[in-house]
Parts: sequence; C-alpha cells; structure tokens
Amino acid sequence: MCGITGWVAHDRDLTLERAVLDAMTATQACRGPDDGGVHLERHAALGHRRLAVIDPAGGVQPMTAGHHGRPPAGHHGRPPAVLVYNGEVYNHRELRAELEAAGHRFRTRSDTEVVLRGYLEWGEQVAERLNGMFAFAVWDTRTEELLLVRDRMGVKPLHYRVTPDGVVFGSEPKALLAHPAVRPVVDLDGLRELVAMTRTPGLTPYRGIAEVRPGHLVRVRRSGVSVRRYWALEARRHTQDLATTITTVRALLEDIVHRQLEADVPLCSLLSGGLDSSAVTALAARTLHAAGAGPVRSFAVDFTGQREHFHPDAVRTTPDGPYAELLARHVGADHRVVELDSAALTDPAQRLATLRARDLPGGVGDMDTSLLLLFRGVRAHSTVALSGESADELFGGYRWFHDPKAVNADDFPWATGLSGLGGRGAGPREQLLDRGLLGKLDLPGYRRARYREALAEVPHLPDTDPFERRMREVSYLNLTRFVSILLDRKDRMSMANGLEVRVPFCDHRLVQYVFNTPWAMKSFDGREKSLLRAAVRDVLPAEIADRMKSPYPVVQDPRYPELLRRELAELAADPSSPALALLDRRALADALAPGTDPQTVRLAADLALDLNAWLTEYQVSLEL
Repeated sequence: MCGITGWVAHDRDLTLERAVLDAMTATQACRGPDDGGVHLERHAALGHRRLAVIDPAGGVQPMTAGHHGRPPAGHHGRPPAVLVYNGEVYNHRELRAELEAAGHRFRTRSDTEVVLRGYLEWGEQVAERLNGMFAFAVWDTRTEELLLVRDRMGVKPLHYRVTPDGVVFGSEPKALLAHPAVRPVVDLDGLRELVAMTRTPGLTPYRGIAEVRPGHLVRVRRSGVSVRRYWALEARRHTQDLATTITTVRALLEDIVHRQLEADVPLCSLLSGGLDSSAVTALAARTLHAAGAGPVRSFAVDFTGQREHFHPDAVRTTPDGPYAELLARHVGADHRVVELDSAALTDPAQRLATLRARDLPGGVGDMDTSLLLLFRGVRAHSTVALSGESADELFGGYRWFHDPKAVNADDFPWATGLSGLGGRGAGPREQLLDRGLLGKLDLPGYRRARYREALAEVPHLPDTDPFERRMREVSYLNLTRFVSILLDRKDRMSMANGLEVRVPFCDHRLVQYVFNTPWAMKSFDGREKSLLRAAVRDVLPAEIADRMKSPYPVVQDPRYPELLRRELAELAADPSSPALALLDRRALADALAPGTDPQTVRLAADLALDLNAWLTEYQVSLEL
C-alpha cells in the first residue's frame, strides 16, 4: 500500500520542477513510510511513497519495464511505460502466469510489476482483469499519455485536477494542495457536499479537485481529458435457490479471505465482536490453521471505563468487548485490545492529526479520532489488517434497510429524520450552523438532486415486484453512495499510520452476486444480514451469530462531552476563530449556557471544532 502523486504538463519542461514534485510526494510519506522515489521527464513527473507488503525488495517504484519483445522503431531504448501504484491485486499470480505465457519476463515477485506488464499487454483493459483494491497511474512514453485507474468499489483513493496543459494528481488532496497552482477553495456546493450526509462519486468539497470515480479510468492526452467507466453493478436474474445461494456466498468468502491473507509482513484482523468482523476473523483463522500457520492476530478498540459507563441505546444494545473476547477464544486468536481514554480523544493534537489524515473535517468526533488511535496501536504490531467494513451495505445490515419509512422515503434512506431547524434539512451535527447559511445551502434540495442522479443509475430487471425493485434501489444507493463515506474514512485513518486495511466484503465478485440476490433471501429469517449469518454460522459462537447489529462504538465516558464543551467555549471566546463566520451566535450561546446537557450538542460541537481546525490549518478560502 502506498501514496502516489504526479504532474503532467504538455507545454512545459517538468525536469526543471523537481522541487514541486518532491513537495507533492512528501505529503504522502505517511501512506508509504518504507521508501520513496520519483520519475522525471520532459512532460511527466511521477512520485511514489511505499508501504512494502509484497516483495519488499523487488517492488520499488516508480516502476519501469522494458519491452518483452522487439521495441518499436524509433523508440531509442526508452521504457515504454512508467507506473506508480497503490493497492493490492489478489489475483496477481494467475495474471503473472498468463503474461509469462505471452512472453513477458518478470524481475520481481510484486503485484506492481504484474499491473505494469498487464498494461503493456492489454492497455487500459488491464483494469478489468484485476481483482483487488487499487489506484494507479501509468505514463505511456510512446504516446505521452497518462492513464489514471481506480478500483471498482473505490477502496483506494485517487484525486486529480485538470490544468490548461495536463493534470496534477495524488492519492489524497494534500498532494494536490502542495502544488503551487492548486489552492483550497470551497464554495456553496463544496460545503453542501461536506455536510449533506451524501457522498457524490467524483466530487470533493474542494473546487476544481475531482476524484476518479470507482470503476472508472481517466486518460490525459495533449488533446484533453476523457473518462471511461470500465465496471458497474449490473442487474442479473438470480436463479439459485436459498440453500445454493448460502453455499455460494460461503465459497466466495472463503476464496476472498484466502487471497487476502497473502503478505510478506505481519497481518491481523480488526475484531469488534460483531457478525462481520467475526466472520472475517474466523475464516482467516481456519485458513491459517489449514496452512499450518497462525494463530490469527486480532485487535479490538475499547475505552477506559467503557464497561462501567456503558448504557444501551437505540442502536448499541451491548458493548463490543465481551463479544470480541469470546470470538478470539473460540478461534484461538492472539487477541489484543487498544484502550483509549477521553483525554486522548479530546486532545487538540489528535484532532489535528485526524484532520490532516482526512484533509477535511469529519464531523463525527471521537469515532474518527478513536479509529486513528486504534490504527496507531495496531500498526505497532502489524502492517496489514483485514476488516469487516462494507458488509452492512452489501447484506442489508443497517436499520434503514428494515424501516418502512426510510425505505419508502424520497431521499437517501440514511438521511431520513434530517428535517430539524425549521425544515432546513440539518441534523444534530449542524444545529450550531448559521441559520442564514443553512438557508443558502438548502441541504434537502441538494440531497434530492443527488438522490435523483443516483436513482437514475440503478440497473433494473423487467417485470420485477415493486418491493424488490425498491430494495434493489436501496442496495444500490448504499453500495455507491454511503459505503464510500466509510471506505474513505478507513483508508485515511489507517494510511495516516502506514497501516494497510483490506476489505474482503468489497470483492467485486461477491458484491455483484449479492447485489442481485433477492431481498427476500437477504432477510429470509426476518433479520438483518440473514444471508451472511447463514453462510458463516458454523464458524461462530451462537452468541455472536445471533447478536444484533451494533455500530462502531462511541465513548460513553460522561467527561467526554464536557471536555468538548470546554473546547467549544474557547472557540467562542476567541474572535479570531474562523469557524465563527459559519456558526449561529444564539445557538452557540445556548449550547454553552449553564444547565445545558452537553450530550445534546456533542455532534454539533465536534463539527464546529473540526471546521475551525480545518479553516485554520488549511487556510481555506470560503466563497459562499
């Protein structure tokens, strides 16, 4: 796993711009702490920071490859292509064999070289052959064209900005912001994208900075920039019965976990004690045991005093700790707990570290900071971790899949209930924002427009039952809009610590198969994630197989919201705080008034503090 960046300029000599490329590459050092390199030629500059996972000695980048046959006339011995690559390709062994049969000779064991030689053999169609999570850039020296490619589900990030004579790109916005021609400007649409509880593929809050959409590639030529989609969810008729469907899901999961256990560095699983992470951990333990390896390592997060302070609520009925320990004992895992306290979670230095990881305010407070600190603890022992992320979007785990009001809403199902503050479409996070600003943002209108765009993409089968048709839409919205919020968060928090997190439930074969499985099968026992539960029940303790969905934990230490309120009071007392221009002074005064329950403004305080740190640290220009 790595960080990539680069600059293509057809009208200037980039061999004179080494300092700019070095600055852009340096911003990605957290993603690639093991090594770094650059490639400079007249119209292309590529930078790379490496986290060595497979073939540490051989997979050095930027990577060039000679012709496996006779070079084209007039090529003068230049390498035909240069690659900077971020990700893991899990079918690289099969592709290597195919390429060797076609005459390619390999110098390394790395999947990086497979991607590069795959490009030489198949061109941009190489993307369609890769199974994995990846984002890469290939500079073709023969045609002086750049190809940017992102994996099907968007697990790995890739940002770019079109310039008058080319493009600048990078894994994260910070790489682009290190370029002298790119400034952090946010307008109304950017702010809407930041707070509207939706995630529009291809867009970022920064004006002019786009993302390569999942399943897409971008080609940059002297004549301009073109975009092509190489993969999308398709509507296919499901013909298997329930028993066969369960067996197929299990077989896919076993193959996926087996493939994703490959690493030349220490590997572990992230274990919450929920169904998703427990399934991944249990299947990993079985695979390792069958290979005579193991035990599987597992890591969980907990908070100081959480068991004493825990109280059930509408979404979290049980604490995670006991269930994670139960699963670890069940599979014989080498289990460790990373314990965090409220002081660390409210430490301004940690808030700043979280902001720098995301390049944007997250507005979810301790859930971001605790994830960052969890991954810091995991990285002290492992370089690669398997996660249960995305199973809820795929198998229907969230409450809104099962709430008729949310299912039937003319809006993103997770956004139901965001109609407070006089109908301005703001939820608990936005209750401190200026009322006039909320009116200009028109968050309900923005979400409706984005919702209509997403709905128009959904593939359907003819003559489908109306309810099944609607559940296909709900699934599509989750798999293309909501999942990216969590994947982005996990990528930034993990890579800020040089930790690679793999997501087995994002394997495109599994996603395509389950997407087309009827909702009646996904909920056949009247519960969430029925299909997944049935597929892995035999490897789990009954207490975990039957446990209700519990989201990522939040700290329940009563000191935490009070510490937040103290920080908010400091922000309000400092007239130079840039976030004050976005906040409602009366609402802020009410939140800080004696007797106000700090829990009621916890999320809003987190967003306000995040905005203030972001505006200060990144010197953002707001054009509202």
